[in-house]
Amino acid sequence: MILTGRRLEPLQEVADLIERKGGRAAARSLDIESREAIFAEVNWVRDEIGPVDILVNNAGSASKVLNARFISEEEWNSTVNVNLTAVFNLTQAVLPDMIAKGEGTVITVSSLAALNPNLLGGAAYGAAKAGVKNFMTFLHNTYRNQGIRATTILPGETNTPIMENRARPPQAEERAVMLDPHDVARAIALCATLQKGAVIPELHICPTFMRDTSADIETARWVGAPADAPDLPKKDR
Repeated sequence: MILTGRRLEPLQEVADLIERKGGRAAARSLDIESREAIFAEVNWVRDEIGPVDILVNNAGSASKVLNARFISEEEWNSTVNVNLTAVFNLTQAVLPDMIAKGEGTVITVSSLAALNPNLLGGAAYGAAKAGVKNFMTFLHNTYRNQGIRATTILPGETNTPIMENRARPPQAEERAVMLDPHDVARAIALCATLQKGAVIPELHICPTFMRDTSADIETARWVGAPADAPDLPKKDR
């Protein structure tokens, strides 16, 4: 297993755990916003280990400014690059080897924000996650008869460190009812380990309990708003 991402230290911790459990793993730093870096990494994996059999696209980030009214083009582009364009680049890099072999699996973690976009995830994040869901459906429709399995996993709110970046970080009792990231990991493992004659094109996984997100949404609405916005609430001026 090759683990890639921006921050090497947490990847190495997971790689070490896999090795202790008897598996084989390597952690590699990768800028997924760079197409050149992505193709170089896939080439390295092919040369050192062999072609990629299973690609899991799990990297993601949300913008700080969530309202389409206030987000900058730069922040929009960065969010789309991480959540959508990187998935395209990684998939395009591994697809020829999968087609040549006659089998392969691409699993992408999208979000329920793709189906119900709002100020929790933000305009850019929701649009990118919807785009990647559509892209994965394209792969499923186009390459399934060449042995390529394409799966989109759409989780709801998940209790990960990214929650600390929210405009209103959820309280402990609110995070307690969110998805455990291990459950999302189990969903990924299920899709990856089915016999090659079976595929789950789309899997939704959400918390059992719905929480009140109205305070989160109202806080997020005004992040990045200029002080002279005519409808800005007085408390936010």
